[in-house]
Amino acid sequence: MTKISNTKLKARALRKTNPVLKETILAARKNSAWNAVAKALSSSTKSYSAKNLGEIDKETKAGDTVIIIGKVLSDGELSKKLRICALSASEKAQQKIKSQKSELVSILEEITKNPKAEGVKIFK
Repeated sequence: MTKISNTKLKARALRKTNPVLKETILAARKNSAWNAVAKALSSSTKSYSAKNLGEIDKETKAGDTVIIIGKVLSDGELSKKLRICALSASEKAQQKIKSQKSELVSILEEITKNPKAEGVKIFK
């Protein structure tokens, strides 16, 4: 993955109209460990993905922290406890995540809680 300068990331972030997304990109660009997330979030929203719970479940193991650059959808089931960080999630997906005693948080919250990005898997 090619590196984008902090100046360019800041310029991309300031063009965004969603204030939460803007704040998330600016927080991510301050720490080099979160550069990949800042780059993905600052790109076009067409490049964001939607991940189903079934896909997330197949590609993770219990206790993982997962970053979804996009939206979490409810198709499939979770069979393990995870910490899911995403821009958004459907209502059904939120209910399924809570019923599995997993955690759904914003990406910004994860950046502030885990500044070194330890143990994080990024799904694009």
